[in-house]
Amino acid sequence: MMEHTALIYTMVIMSAADSDMADVELGISGEIVRTLPAFKGFDADLLPKVAEECAELIGNDGGLETVIKLVTQSLPTRLRETAYALACDVAAADGKVSAEEVRLLEMIRDGLEIDRLVAAAIERSARAHFQDV
Repeated sequence: MMEHTALIYTMVIMSAADSDMADVELGISGEIVRTLPAFKGFDADLLPKVAEECAELIGNDGGLETVIKLVTQSLPTRLRETAYALACDVAAADGKVSAEEVRLLEMIRDGLEIDRLVAAAIERSARAHFQDV
């Protein structure tokens, strides 16, 4: 799996965490892919195909854990915090974080081996980014 794909998979599983892939969450994923340096060189037109592939994996027995393992194996250490930040951005995009999303963030954090203090800082940053006026 390519690094771009792994980052997208992280956003897709986060969006699907509460079984409601909200338009705002999907929209933020598209915006992230089009604008962040981590996706330089990635063809944004491939996003729906990559998201669909991830959704198929999630649908399998143990799919969520499998996706987290694939993401972890595919990302160098330097991009693991980026993946966690993307997951937090997707979770925060609709202004509320469900219990299912909190649990999934914990699973992603643990799978990616993100330090708890670093994770807390990333989570707070995502909350600040999506704060209403």
